[in-house]
Amino acid sequence: MNPQKTSQSVVPNRQVSAAVSKSMRSNRSVGTMPAKVLAKLIWNAGYRGYRKNDKRIPGKPDLYFPSLRLAILVNGCFWHRCPYCKPGIPKANRAFWSEKFERNKERDARQKRQRDKQGIRSLVVWECQIKKNPDRVLERIINAIEDQRARYA
Repeated sequence: MNPQKTSQSVVPNRQVSAAVSKSMRSNRSVGTMPAKVLAKLIWNAGYRGYRKNDKRIPGKPDLYFPSLRLAILVNGCFWHRCPYCKPGIPKANRAFWSEKFERNKERDARQKRQRDKQGIRSLVVWECQIKKNPDRVLERIINAIEDQRARYA
């Protein structure tokens, strides 16, 4: 096995099955189903004025309300290591996955600090929360929107 150097770490040069390749290719960073469901819930509740995946904001939040300085991020449970459903680490190549997940968490924290410095409030919503109790998630977001409205009124 010849290791292939990347900017992040050393990754073994392995043959990957067609099924795994197809699965990994289907993972998206924008336009995920949980983000679409959440955007629809917010829209149906009558809230407008958000931008989707605004590249000017650190972390490209799924939804961003510029006038309220409110960023809503929908975190995938697997990739961001959900504290609620606690997904497991894949059995194959555990060292790679552990490093990958640690880098993801460090990046999330760094991007939150950047948003904080810009005076942007961040609200993280987990994929499993949207699936299990979308009404509760919507209530939490509405409360954040109204708090921001009061703050900037």
